[in-house]
Amino acid sequence: MSMETLEFIIHPDGRVEEKVTGIVGNSCTEVTEAIEAQLGDLVSQEATSEYFAQNTVDSTTTTTQTTAASW
Repeated sequence: MSMETLEFIIHPDGRVEEKVTGIVGNSCTEVTEAIEAQLGDLVSQEATSEYFAQNTVDSTTTTTQTTAASW
């Protein structure tokens, strides 16, 4: 599992650039929503490859049946 990071760059003209890494899928918007509300108007947004990635879950199930005759 990778580390989740939020990076903010404040430009001389007052613009704030935000970069989110280590969060897979669109849950990054939930993480940054409150911060962005306090920063002001959103001018542009660019999704990274992590935004479009899918979380994978190992859902393999193995069923074993043993009968007394097989012992």
